[in-house]
Amino acid sequence: MEPFPPEQRSLFGEILDWMLAPLLLLWPMSLALTYAVAQNIANRPYDRELGDMARTIARQISVEPAPDGGPGRLRLRLPEIAADVLRSDDTDRVYFRVLGLRGEHVAGDTELTVPDETPAVDELRFRDDEIQSEPVRIAYLWLRGSGGRGETPPLVQVGETLEKRAQLATEIIKGVIFPQFVILPVAVVLVWFALARGIRPLHELQQRIRRRESQDLSPIEERDAPEEVGPLVRAINDLLARLDQSIGAQKHFLADAAHQLKTPLAGLRMQAELAQREIDAGEQDPRALKRSLQQIARSSQRAAHMVNQLLSMARAEDKETALRKQDVRLVRLAREAVHDFVPKALEKRIDLGYEGPERDEPNGRLIGQPLLVRELVRNLVDNALQYTPAGGEVTVRVMPDPFGQVVVLQVEDSGPGIPEAERDLVFQAFYRALGTEVDGSGLGLAIVKEIATQHGASVTITDARQRSASSAPGHGPGALFTLRFPLTAAEVAGPAAT
Repeated sequence: MEPFPPEQRSLFGEILDWMLAPLLLLWPMSLALTYAVAQNIANRPYDRELGDMARTIARQISVEPAPDGGPGRLRLRLPEIAADVLRSDDTDRVYFRVLGLRGEHVAGDTELTVPDETPAVDELRFRDDEIQSEPVRIAYLWLRGSGGRGETPPLVQVGETLEKRAQLATEIIKGVIFPQFVILPVAVVLVWFALARGIRPLHELQQRIRRRESQDLSPIEERDAPEEVGPLVRAINDLLARLDQSIGAQKHFLADAAHQLKTPLAGLRMQAELAQREIDAGEQDPRALKRSLQQIARSSQRAAHMVNQLLSMARAEDKETALRKQDVRLVRLAREAVHDFVPKALEKRIDLGYEGPERDEPNGRLIGQPLLVRELVRNLVDNALQYTPAGGEVTVRVMPDPFGQVVVLQVEDSGPGIPEAERDLVFQAFYRALGTEVDGSGLGLAIVKEIATQHGASVTITDARQRSASSAPGHGPGALFTLRFPLTAAEVAGPAAT
Protein backbone atom coordinates (compact mmCIF):
# COMPACT_ATOMS: atom_id res chain seq x y z
CA MET A 1 0.00 0.00 0.00
CA GLU A 2 1.43 3.33 -1.06
CA PRO A 3 1.84 5.93 1.71
CA PHE A 4 -0.39 8.96 1.61
CA PRO A 5 1.26 11.99 0.02
CA PRO A 6 2.21 14.75 2.46
CA GLU A 7 -0.37 17.48 2.88
CA GLN A 8 0.33 20.79 1.22
CA ARG A 9 1.58 23.28 3.78
CA SER A 10 0.15 26.75 4.15
CA LEU A 11 2.74 29.51 4.37
CA PHE A 12 0.19 31.80 6.05
CA GLY A 13 -0.73 29.15 8.61
CA GLU A 14 2.87 28.21 9.35
CA ILE A 15 3.96 31.81 9.94
CA LEU A 16 0.85 32.41 12.05
CA ASP A 17 1.62 29.34 14.16
CA TRP A 18 5.20 30.44 14.75
CA MET A 19 4.02 33.92 15.76
CA LEU A 20 1.07 32.96 17.99
CA ALA A 21 2.49 29.82 19.61
CA PRO A 22 5.20 31.72 21.55
CA LEU A 23 2.62 34.36 22.48
CA LEU A 24 0.20 31.75 23.86
CA LEU A 25 3.06 29.98 25.62
CA LEU A 26 4.37 33.15 27.26
CA TRP A 27 0.93 34.27 28.43
CA PRO A 28 0.51 31.69 31.27
CA MET A 29 4.14 32.30 32.22
CA SER A 30 3.29 36.00 32.44
CA LEU A 31 0.30 35.20 34.68
CA ALA A 32 2.45 33.14 37.05
CA LEU A 33 5.12 35.86 37.16
CA THR A 34 2.46 38.51 37.80
CA TYR A 35 1.05 36.46 40.70
CA ALA A 36 4.51 36.14 42.29
CA VAL A 37 5.22 39.85 41.87
CA ALA A 38 1.79 40.76 43.28
CA GLN A 39 2.43 38.62 46.37
CA ASN A 40 5.78 40.34 46.91
CA ILE A 41 4.29 43.80 46.46
CA ALA A 42 1.43 43.00 48.84
CA ASN A 43 3.82 41.72 51.55
CA ARG A 44 6.07 44.76 51.63
CA PRO A 45 3.77 47.38 53.35
CA TYR A 46 2.39 44.86 55.82
CA ASP A 47 5.85 43.54 56.68
CA ARG A 48 6.95 47.11 57.25
CA GLU A 49 3.97 47.65 59.57
CA LEU A 50 4.70 44.44 61.49
CA GLY A 51 8.31 45.50 61.90
CA ASP A 52 7.27 48.92 63.22
CA MET A 53 4.96 47.25 65.74
CA ALA A 54 7.75 44.95 66.93
CA ARG A 55 10.14 47.88 67.34
CA THR A 56 7.46 49.89 69.17
CA ILE A 57 7.04 47.07 71.70
CA ALA A 58 10.81 46.75 71.98
CA ARG A 59 11.07 50.41 72.94
CA GLN A 60 8.73 49.74 75.88
CA ILE A 61 11.18 47.22 77.34
CA SER A 62 13.97 48.09 79.75
CA VAL A 63 16.63 45.77 81.22
CA GLU A 64 18.08 46.32 84.71
CA PRO A 65 21.32 44.49 85.67
CA ALA A 66 21.33 42.33 88.80
CA PRO A 67 23.59 43.47 91.69
CA ASP A 68 25.10 40.01 92.12
CA GLY A 69 26.15 39.71 88.43
CA GLY A 70 23.44 37.20 87.63
CA PRO A 71 20.64 37.57 85.10
CA GLY A 72 19.14 41.05 85.02
CA ARG A 73 15.57 42.09 85.33
CA LEU A 74 13.27 42.97 82.37
CA ARG A 75 10.53 45.56 82.67
CA LEU A 76 7.71 45.98 80.09
CA ARG A 77 5.81 49.26 80.11
CA LEU A 78 2.92 48.40 77.78
CA PRO A 79 -0.28 50.24 78.73
CA GLU A 80 -3.50 48.30 78.48
CA ILE A 81 -4.74 50.60 75.72
CA ALA A 82 -1.67 49.74 73.61
CA ALA A 83 -2.45 46.04 73.93
CA ASP A 84 -6.00 46.73 72.82
CA VAL A 85 -4.68 48.66 69.78
CA LEU A 86 -2.63 45.64 68.77
CA ARG A 87 -5.80 43.54 68.63
CA SER A 88 -8.10 46.12 67.03
CA ASP A 89 -7.68 44.94 63.37
CA ASP A 90 -11.10 44.17 61.82
CA THR A 91 -9.70 41.94 59.09
CA ASP A 92 -6.76 40.05 60.51
CA ARG A 93 -5.92 38.69 63.94
CA VAL A 94 -2.74 40.14 65.48
CA TYR A 95 -0.58 38.27 67.99
CA PHE A 96 2.36 39.44 70.08
CA ARG A 97 4.65 37.86 72.66
CA VAL A 98 7.57 39.00 74.82
CA LEU A 99 10.11 36.58 76.35
CA GLY A 100 12.39 37.55 79.24
CA LEU A 101 16.10 37.18 80.02
CA ARG A 102 15.67 33.57 81.09
CA GLY A 103 13.37 32.69 78.16
CA GLU A 104 10.31 33.02 80.36
CA HIS A 105 6.99 34.29 79.02
CA VAL A 106 6.51 37.93 79.98
CA ALA A 107 3.43 39.06 78.01
CA GLY A 108 1.30 38.34 74.95
CA ASP A 109 0.07 35.17 73.25
CA THR A 110 1.70 31.87 74.01
CA GLU A 111 0.66 30.51 70.58
CA LEU A 112 3.69 32.23 69.06
CA THR A 113 6.54 29.73 69.17
CA VAL A 114 10.20 30.56 69.70
CA PRO A 115 12.23 30.51 66.46
CA ASP A 116 14.83 27.75 66.32
CA GLU A 117 17.89 29.76 65.34
CA THR A 118 20.88 31.59 66.76
CA PRO A 119 19.82 34.97 68.18
CA ALA A 120 20.97 38.05 66.25
CA VAL A 121 20.70 41.04 68.56
CA ASP A 122 18.85 44.14 67.27
CA GLU A 123 18.22 42.54 63.85
CA LEU A 124 14.59 42.53 62.68
CA ARG A 125 13.62 39.28 61.00
CA PHE A 126 10.50 37.74 59.44
CA ARG A 127 9.18 34.22 59.14
CA ASP A 128 6.04 32.35 58.11
CA ASP A 129 4.28 30.07 60.59
CA GLU A 130 0.86 28.68 61.47
CA ILE A 131 -1.35 29.30 64.47
CA GLN A 132 -4.36 27.02 64.85
CA SER A 133 -3.84 25.83 61.23
CA GLU A 134 -4.02 29.41 59.97
CA PRO A 135 -0.99 30.89 58.20
CA VAL A 136 0.57 33.93 59.85
CA ARG A 137 3.40 36.32 59.11
CA ILE A 138 5.69 37.00 62.10
CA ALA A 139 8.19 39.81 62.74
CA TYR A 140 10.63 39.14 65.60
CA LEU A 141 13.49 40.99 67.22
CA TRP A 142 16.17 39.82 69.72
CA LEU A 143 17.10 42.57 72.23
CA ARG A 144 20.34 43.27 74.02
CA GLY A 145 20.38 42.04 77.67
CA SER A 146 22.17 43.29 80.79
CA GLY A 147 25.19 41.08 80.30
CA GLY A 148 24.59 38.93 83.39
CA ARG A 149 25.46 35.28 83.77
CA GLY A 150 23.02 32.74 82.22
CA GLU A 151 21.02 35.36 80.31
CA THR A 152 19.36 34.85 76.94
CA PRO A 153 18.52 37.83 74.76
CA PRO A 154 14.93 39.02 75.26
CA LEU A 155 12.63 38.27 72.32
CA VAL A 156 9.80 40.38 70.89
CA GLN A 157 7.43 38.80 68.32
CA VAL A 158 4.43 40.25 66.46
CA GLY A 159 2.35 38.02 64.15
CA GLU A 160 -0.56 38.69 61.82
CA THR A 161 -2.84 36.55 59.66
CA LEU A 162 -2.70 37.03 55.87
CA GLU A 163 -6.20 38.11 54.91
CA LYS A 164 -5.36 41.75 54.07
CA ARG A 165 -2.29 40.61 52.13
CA ALA A 166 -4.38 38.17 50.07
CA GLN A 167 -6.96 40.86 49.34
CA LEU A 168 -4.29 43.34 48.21
CA ALA A 169 -2.54 40.71 46.05
CA THR A 170 -5.88 39.81 44.44
CA GLU A 171 -6.58 43.45 43.63
CA ILE A 172 -3.12 43.85 42.09
CA ILE A 173 -3.53 40.67 40.04
CA LYS A 174 -6.96 41.77 38.80
CA GLY A 175 -5.61 45.17 37.84
CA VAL A 176 -2.70 43.68 35.90
CA ILE A 177 -4.20 40.50 34.40
CA PHE A 178 -7.57 41.87 33.27
CA PRO A 179 -5.98 44.14 30.62
CA GLN A 180 -4.04 41.10 29.35
CA PHE A 181 -7.33 39.29 28.66
CA VAL A 182 -8.29 42.24 26.47
CA ILE A 183 -4.86 42.78 24.91
CA LEU A 184 -4.26 39.13 23.93
CA PRO A 185 -7.24 38.76 21.54
CA VAL A 186 -6.49 42.20 20.11
CA ALA A 187 -2.85 41.15 19.56
CA VAL A 188 -3.99 37.94 17.82
CA VAL A 189 -6.30 39.89 15.50
CA LEU A 190 -3.58 42.46 14.74
CA VAL A 191 -1.08 39.67 13.97
CA TRP A 192 -3.63 38.04 11.67
CA PHE A 193 -4.31 41.24 9.72
CA ALA A 194 -0.61 42.19 9.61
CA LEU A 195 0.31 38.78 8.24
CA ALA A 196 -2.53 38.87 5.71
CA ARG A 197 -1.37 42.29 4.57
CA GLY A 198 2.24 41.12 4.45
CA ILE A 199 1.55 38.22 2.09
CA ARG A 200 -0.89 40.20 -0.07
CA PRO A 201 1.88 40.91 -2.65
CA LEU A 202 2.18 37.15 -3.14
CA HIS A 203 -1.51 36.95 -4.05
CA GLU A 204 -1.10 39.90 -6.40
CA LEU A 205 1.89 38.18 -8.03
CA GLN A 206 -0.19 35.02 -8.37
CA GLN A 207 -3.02 36.94 -10.04
CA ARG A 208 -0.61 38.63 -12.48
CA ILE A 209 0.77 35.25 -13.48
CA ARG A 210 -2.73 33.75 -13.84
CA ARG A 211 -3.85 36.63 -16.10
CA ARG A 212 -1.01 35.96 -18.53
CA GLU A 213 -1.66 34.38 -21.88
CA SER A 214 -0.26 30.90 -22.35
CA GLN A 215 2.13 32.11 -25.04
CA ASP A 216 3.42 35.05 -22.96
CA LEU A 217 6.83 33.93 -21.68
CA SER A 218 8.22 37.39 -21.03
CA PRO A 219 10.00 37.86 -17.66
CA ILE A 220 8.02 38.92 -14.60
CA GLU A 221 8.75 42.44 -13.40
CA GLU A 222 10.88 41.90 -10.31
CA ARG A 223 10.31 45.39 -8.92
CA ASP A 224 6.60 44.66 -8.40
CA ALA A 225 7.40 41.78 -6.04
CA PRO A 226 8.63 42.02 -2.41
CA GLU A 227 12.37 41.86 -1.86
CA GLU A 228 12.08 38.49 -0.09
CA VAL A 229 10.32 37.00 -3.13
CA GLY A 230 12.96 38.37 -5.51
CA PRO A 231 14.97 35.11 -5.71
CA LEU A 232 11.78 33.18 -6.50
CA VAL A 233 10.84 35.66 -9.24
CA ARG A 234 14.35 35.44 -10.71
CA ALA A 235 14.14 31.64 -10.68
CA ILE A 236 10.76 31.79 -12.45
CA ASN A 237 12.15 34.24 -15.02
CA ASP A 238 15.08 31.90 -15.63
CA LEU A 239 12.65 29.02 -16.11
CA LEU A 240 10.54 31.12 -18.49
CA ALA A 241 13.65 32.03 -20.51
CA ARG A 242 14.69 28.38 -20.78
CA LEU A 243 11.13 27.37 -21.64
CA ASP A 244 10.94 30.08 -24.31
CA GLN A 245 14.22 28.85 -25.74
CA SER A 246 13.03 25.24 -25.68
CA ILE A 247 9.70 26.08 -27.33
CA GLY A 248 11.50 28.16 -29.93
CA ALA A 249 13.84 25.26 -30.69
CA GLN A 250 10.87 22.90 -30.95
CA LYS A 251 9.05 25.25 -33.33
CA HIS A 252 12.18 25.57 -35.45
CA PHE A 253 12.61 21.79 -35.39
CA LEU A 254 8.99 21.20 -36.41
CA ALA A 255 9.26 23.79 -39.18
CA ASP A 256 12.42 22.15 -40.53
CA ALA A 257 10.86 18.69 -40.21
CA ALA A 258 7.75 19.80 -42.12
CA HIS A 259 9.95 21.33 -44.80
CA GLN A 260 12.03 18.16 -45.08
CA LEU A 261 8.96 15.92 -45.26
CA LYS A 262 7.33 18.14 -47.85
CA THR A 263 9.89 17.23 -50.55
CA PRO A 264 9.44 13.41 -50.54
CA LEU A 265 5.68 13.75 -50.11
CA ALA A 266 5.50 16.14 -53.05
CA GLY A 267 7.56 13.69 -55.09
CA LEU A 268 5.18 10.88 -54.14
CA ARG A 269 2.18 12.91 -55.21
CA MET A 270 3.80 14.04 -58.48
CA GLN A 271 4.86 10.53 -59.50
CA ALA A 272 1.46 9.08 -58.59
CA GLU A 273 -0.33 11.76 -60.65
CA LEU A 274 2.09 11.17 -63.56
CA ALA A 275 1.45 7.44 -63.52
CA GLN A 276 -2.29 8.06 -63.33
CA ARG A 277 -2.18 10.39 -66.36
CA GLU A 278 -0.19 7.84 -68.36
CA ILE A 279 -2.72 5.14 -67.54
CA ASP A 280 -5.62 7.48 -68.41
CA ALA A 281 -3.90 8.33 -71.71
CA GLY A 282 -3.85 4.63 -72.59
CA GLU A 283 -0.07 4.33 -72.58
CA GLN A 284 1.03 0.82 -71.76
CA ASP A 285 4.80 1.32 -71.71
CA PRO A 286 5.98 -0.86 -68.79
CA ARG A 287 9.29 0.98 -68.54
CA ALA A 288 7.61 4.35 -67.97
CA LEU A 289 5.36 2.86 -65.28
CA LYS A 290 8.36 1.15 -63.71
CA ARG A 291 10.27 4.44 -63.55
CA SER A 292 7.29 6.12 -61.87
CA LEU A 293 6.98 3.27 -59.38
CA GLN A 294 10.68 3.45 -58.62
CA GLN A 295 10.43 7.18 -57.98
CA ILE A 296 7.45 6.54 -55.70
CA ALA A 297 9.44 3.88 -53.84
CA ARG A 298 12.43 6.18 -53.39
CA SER A 299 10.26 9.06 -52.20
CA SER A 300 8.41 6.82 -49.74
CA GLN A 301 11.73 5.44 -48.52
CA ARG A 302 13.02 8.97 -47.92
CA ALA A 303 9.83 9.89 -46.07
CA ALA A 304 10.01 6.72 -43.95
CA HIS A 305 13.68 7.39 -43.18
CA MET A 306 12.85 10.94 -42.18
CA VAL A 307 10.02 9.75 -39.88
CA ASN A 308 12.29 7.13 -38.31
CA GLN A 309 14.96 9.76 -37.68
CA LEU A 310 12.40 12.08 -36.08
CA LEU A 311 11.26 9.25 -33.81
CA SER A 312 14.87 8.51 -32.93
CA MET A 313 15.43 12.18 -32.10
CA ALA A 314 12.34 12.16 -29.87
CA ARG A 315 13.58 9.03 -28.07
CA ALA A 316 17.02 10.59 -27.61
CA GLU A 317 15.50 13.71 -26.05
CA ASP A 318 13.15 11.75 -23.75
CA LYS A 319 14.47 12.40 -20.23
CA GLU A 320 12.47 9.57 -18.64
CA THR A 321 13.99 7.04 -21.04
CA ALA A 322 17.46 8.36 -20.20
CA LEU A 323 16.87 7.70 -16.51
CA ARG A 324 16.29 3.95 -17.00
CA LYS A 325 19.93 2.82 -17.01
CA GLN A 326 21.24 -0.69 -17.53
CA ASP A 327 24.30 -2.52 -18.84
CA VAL A 328 25.26 -1.68 -22.43
CA ARG A 329 27.28 -4.20 -24.45
CA LEU A 330 29.01 -1.81 -26.84
CA VAL A 331 31.05 -4.48 -28.66
CA ARG A 332 27.93 -6.49 -29.41
CA LEU A 333 26.03 -3.38 -30.60
CA ALA A 334 28.92 -2.35 -32.90
CA ARG A 335 29.20 -5.83 -34.41
CA GLU A 336 25.43 -6.01 -34.97
CA ALA A 337 25.42 -2.59 -36.68
CA VAL A 338 28.20 -3.65 -39.05
CA HIS A 339 26.36 -6.88 -39.83
CA ASP A 340 23.06 -5.06 -40.49
CA PHE A 341 24.67 -2.54 -42.91
CA VAL A 342 26.61 -5.09 -44.95
CA PRO A 343 23.90 -5.26 -47.70
CA LYS A 344 23.93 -1.48 -48.08
CA ALA A 345 27.75 -1.45 -48.17
CA LEU A 346 27.79 -4.18 -50.84
CA GLU A 347 25.23 -2.24 -52.87
CA LYS A 348 27.47 0.84 -52.82
CA ARG A 349 30.68 -1.24 -53.25
CA ILE A 350 32.10 -0.01 -49.92
CA ASP A 351 34.43 -2.08 -47.76
CA LEU A 352 32.68 -2.12 -44.34
CA GLY A 353 34.54 -3.78 -41.48
CA TYR A 354 34.90 -4.07 -37.71
CA GLU A 355 38.08 -3.87 -35.64
CA GLY A 356 38.17 -4.62 -31.94
CA PRO A 357 37.55 -7.29 -29.32
CA GLU A 358 35.09 -10.09 -29.91
CA ARG A 359 33.36 -9.50 -26.59
CA ASP A 360 33.09 -6.77 -23.98
CA GLU A 361 35.89 -6.50 -21.45
CA PRO A 362 34.99 -7.59 -17.89
CA ASN A 363 36.92 -4.82 -16.10
CA GLY A 364 34.40 -2.08 -16.73
CA ARG A 365 30.73 -1.51 -17.44
CA LEU A 366 29.04 0.97 -19.73
CA ILE A 367 25.81 2.02 -18.02
CA GLY A 368 23.11 3.61 -20.14
CA GLN A 369 20.27 2.89 -22.54
CA PRO A 370 21.10 0.04 -24.96
CA LEU A 371 18.37 1.15 -27.39
CA LEU A 372 19.79 4.66 -27.62
CA VAL A 373 23.40 3.50 -27.90
CA ARG A 374 22.37 1.12 -30.70
CA GLU A 375 20.72 4.11 -32.45
CA LEU A 376 23.93 6.12 -32.00
CA VAL A 377 26.13 3.43 -33.58
CA ARG A 378 23.72 2.86 -36.47
CA ASN A 379 23.52 6.58 -37.23
CA LEU A 380 27.31 6.89 -37.29
CA VAL A 381 27.66 3.90 -39.62
CA ASP A 382 24.79 5.06 -41.84
CA ASN A 383 26.26 8.57 -42.04
CA ALA A 384 29.67 7.14 -43.02
CA LEU A 385 28.12 4.96 -45.73
CA GLN A 386 26.09 7.91 -47.04
CA TYR A 387 29.14 10.14 -47.56
CA THR A 388 31.67 7.51 -48.67
CA PRO A 389 31.81 7.08 -52.46
CA ALA A 390 31.93 3.74 -54.21
CA GLY A 391 35.19 1.87 -53.67
CA GLY A 392 35.76 3.50 -50.29
CA GLU A 393 36.18 2.08 -46.82
CA VAL A 394 34.24 2.38 -43.54
CA THR A 395 35.71 0.92 -40.35
CA VAL A 396 34.02 0.59 -36.96
CA ARG A 397 36.37 0.22 -33.98
CA VAL A 398 35.87 -0.47 -30.29
CA MET A 399 38.98 0.13 -28.17
CA PRO A 400 38.51 -0.73 -24.49
CA ASP A 401 40.61 0.98 -21.84
CA PRO A 402 42.85 -1.50 -19.98
CA PHE A 403 42.42 0.60 -16.82
CA GLY A 404 38.62 0.42 -17.01
CA GLN A 405 38.07 4.19 -17.18
CA VAL A 406 36.59 4.67 -20.68
CA VAL A 407 35.65 2.71 -23.76
CA VAL A 408 36.33 4.29 -27.17
CA LEU A 409 34.07 3.93 -30.21
CA GLN A 410 35.42 5.07 -33.59
CA VAL A 411 33.79 5.20 -37.02
CA GLU A 412 36.22 6.05 -39.81
CA ASP A 413 35.41 6.59 -43.48
CA SER A 414 37.28 7.54 -46.65
CA GLY A 415 34.76 10.12 -47.81
CA PRO A 416 35.22 13.83 -48.46
CA GLY A 417 35.74 14.59 -44.77
CA ILE A 418 34.35 17.52 -42.80
CA PRO A 419 36.07 20.91 -42.85
CA GLU A 420 37.24 22.04 -39.43
CA ALA A 421 34.99 25.10 -39.54
CA GLU A 422 31.89 22.90 -39.91
CA ARG A 423 32.68 20.24 -37.33
CA ASP A 424 30.52 21.86 -34.64
CA LEU A 425 27.73 22.71 -37.08
CA VAL A 426 27.17 19.17 -38.34
CA PHE A 427 25.64 18.20 -34.97
CA GLN A 428 22.77 20.67 -35.48
CA ALA A 429 19.47 19.27 -36.65
CA PHE A 430 18.88 19.41 -40.45
CA TYR A 431 22.36 20.79 -41.13
CA ARG A 432 24.15 19.36 -44.17
CA ALA A 433 27.73 19.98 -45.13
CA LEU A 434 28.15 22.28 -48.11
CA GLY A 435 29.27 20.90 -51.43
CA THR A 436 27.69 17.46 -50.99
CA GLU A 437 24.86 15.95 -52.97
CA VAL A 438 24.04 13.21 -50.46
CA ASP A 439 20.34 12.63 -49.94
CA GLY A 440 19.93 12.58 -46.12
CA SER A 441 17.66 13.89 -43.38
CA GLY A 442 20.24 16.01 -41.59
CA LEU A 443 19.26 14.44 -38.23
CA GLY A 444 21.72 11.57 -37.86
CA LEU A 445 24.59 13.44 -36.22
CA ALA A 446 22.20 15.54 -34.09
CA ILE A 447 20.84 12.26 -32.70
CA VAL A 448 24.42 11.06 -32.08
CA LYS A 449 25.27 14.23 -30.16
CA GLU A 450 22.13 14.08 -28.01
CA ILE A 451 22.63 10.41 -27.06
CA ALA A 452 26.33 10.95 -26.34
CA THR A 453 25.53 13.88 -24.06
CA GLN A 454 23.00 11.83 -22.11
CA HIS A 455 25.63 9.13 -21.56
CA GLY A 456 28.38 11.57 -20.55
CA ALA A 457 30.41 10.73 -23.64
CA SER A 458 32.60 13.16 -25.58
CA VAL A 459 32.45 13.39 -29.39
CA THR A 460 35.31 14.59 -31.57
CA ILE A 461 35.75 14.78 -35.35
CA THR A 462 39.13 14.64 -37.03
CA ASP A 463 40.48 13.65 -40.43
CA ALA A 464 40.85 9.91 -40.97
CA ARG A 465 44.15 8.63 -39.67
CA GLN A 466 44.45 5.67 -42.07
CA ARG A 467 44.01 5.53 -45.83
CA SER A 468 43.99 2.32 -47.77
CA ALA A 469 46.38 2.11 -50.74
CA SER A 470 43.56 0.73 -52.82
CA SER A 471 41.25 3.65 -52.18
CA ALA A 472 39.78 5.09 -55.32
CA PRO A 473 41.30 8.31 -56.57
CA GLY A 474 39.38 11.45 -55.75
CA HIS A 475 38.47 10.36 -52.27
CA GLY A 476 38.83 13.06 -49.64
CA PRO A 477 40.71 12.96 -46.34
CA GLY A 478 37.86 11.05 -44.72
CA ALA A 479 36.29 11.66 -41.34
CA LEU A 480 37.04 9.98 -38.01
CA PHE A 481 34.34 10.16 -35.34
CA THR A 482 35.65 9.30 -31.84
CA LEU A 483 33.37 8.82 -28.82
CA ARG A 484 34.70 8.18 -25.32
CA PHE A 485 32.16 6.60 -22.94
CA PRO A 486 32.93 6.65 -19.19
CA LEU A 487 32.82 3.27 -17.45
CA THR A 488 31.87 2.23 -13.94
CA ALA A 489 33.60 -0.43 -11.89
CA ALA A 490 32.65 -3.99 -12.84
CA GLU A 491 30.47 -5.75 -10.28
CA VAL A 492 30.57 -9.18 -11.89
CA ALA A 493 33.86 -10.73 -12.85
CA GLY A 494 33.68 -12.66 -16.06
CA PRO A 495 33.32 -11.98 -19.75
CA ALA A 496 30.29 -10.14 -21.04
CA ALA A 497 28.02 -12.00 -23.37
CA THR A 498 28.38 -11.08 -26.98
